Amino acid sequence: MIDAQPDREEVPFWFDPLCPWAWITSRWLLEVEQVRPVRADWRIMSLAYLNLDQREGKGLSEDYRALMQRAWGPVRVCAAATEHAGHDILGPLYTAIGTRLHNQRRRDDPAVLGEALAEIGLPDSLATAASSTQFDQEIKDSHHRAFDEVGLDVGTPVLRIRRTVLFGPVITPAPRGEAAGRLWDGLTLVAATDGFFELKRTRTRKASFE
Repeated sequence: MIDAQPDREEVPFWFDPLCPWAWITSRWLLEVEQVRPVRADWRIMSLAYLNLDQREGKGLSEDYRALMQRAWGPVRVCAAATEHAGHDILGPLYTAIGTRLHNQRRRDDPAVLGEALAEIGLPDSLATAASSTQFDQEIKDSHHRAFDEVGLDVGTPVLRIRRTVLFGPVITPAPRGEAAGRLWDGLTLVAATDGFFELKRTRTRKASFE
């Protein structure tokens, strides 16, 4: 296990709390922190902004369009909490929200945001940000810091390894222990390869949060 140290490599990781694949990848990155000298730098993006504004809603079903409208709520609360308590609150809040949305499968439960805020000691009043546009520009600014580099033909998760921004890895379930570290090692090699753009195969498993 890697001991705590000040010179860990920071890995910016952009997520939308609603995305199950980003959630799994985020849990993998926490495993990597235990076996490699890295530290996740949590950052927000918006699937709603990406799909409804940047992609102009092209090809979306009505059900998915409605889901994207609801997706604004959790990420807005993350932005409000960051302004209230500072950037370091984002990781604990993401864990509190994501555990309820994904592990507990409570996507449609309106109590999730308030409970998550309470768990990490933040005021319940921040949940009102879910229906406000007050923090939308901050969300878009954070979003653009990833997607201006990685492009619009991907989604989340997005992470930066040193100077390279990548979509992924899309994995299920999250590798644990040294297996997580080996995946990280492979990604660092890929990210260092000049001209590398894409690896992909069709998903054959549903998201697993175990």
